[in-house]
Amino acid sequence: MDCLVSVGAKSWTAELGPEDRTAALAAMENGQVVFLPQLDFTFREAEKKFLTPVWSNGSAKNISYDASNKSIRGMKGDSAIRDELAALLQRYADATRSLMHNLLPTYALGLIRGRTSFRPVEIKGRPTKVTKDDTRLHPDSFPARPSGGKRIIRVFCNVNPEGKGRDWRIGEPFPSFAAKFLPRLKRPVVGSRELMYLLRVTRSWRTDYDHYMLALHDAGKLDDEYQKHATQYSFSFPAHSTWICFTDEVLHAVDAGQYLLEQTYLLPVEAMARPQQSPLRVLERLAGRPLV
Repeated sequence: MDCLVSVGAKSWTAELGPEDRTAALAAMENGQVVFLPQLDFTFREAEKKFLTPVWSNGSAKNISYDASNKSIRGMKGDSAIRDELAALLQRYADATRSLMHNLLPTYALGLIRGRTSFRPVEIKGRPTKVTKDDTRLHPDSFPARPSGGKRIIRVFCNVNPEGKGRDWRIGEPFPSFAAKFLPRLKRPVVGSRELMYLLRVTRSWRTDYDHYMLALHDAGKLDDEYQKHATQYSFSFPAHSTWICFTDEVLHAVDAGQYLLEQTYLLPVEAMARPQQSPLRVLERLAGRPLV
């Protein structure tokens, strides 16, 4: 598949050669997925008890860990269990940091670490509202945590102990998607961003870019005809494999899968080799004006 580029890393800390680094950087900036089929994250024996959905609190779609304040959300369990799972997620976060520094060293100084998540619940058949339904094609945008134009990188690892894949569909290139939907979108309502920030609906200022990215995310998910007929390619990421992409650019949907680790990073556009490829610059060209 042209939307996937494979890299043969077998360790989170191994030094990678220039060919792998060049291929990974080109794939990321071309809106492709970097696939590491031999890279697994191993649970220690005592950690294997977490490979069950019983630890989810049932209301959140994942268990989320914030390394900046050591807080963990979306799970059940006493403080000792919470600390144990937090330690596991911290270990995964540190492993992804090592991988990013080795595989994409030109991004290393600009990376801002976001949340780490564990997704122990099967996504197939999970009831949710349409705009939160990750089984529908979408680019990522965070309603409460505006990026201000920064890129969203996610490092995924399928840790399914039963050998089941994580079934994705990957959509069309972002520029063609944006060209279809941007003309339909309304401009931000005057004063709305100030009100959302004052009421703490958003944790930072929602720029015009954030407004349009969230609107694109929702408009694509809400368009049933687009979901049925858009160009899309299916791929099942095998158990014990890892993949990385700019999820604000790669349109993706998840049809099935259980037991996933994920690490989010933000990256300033200026840290890219080709900033003009970013969704920010694509939308600014389409809109004909700056958006941050």
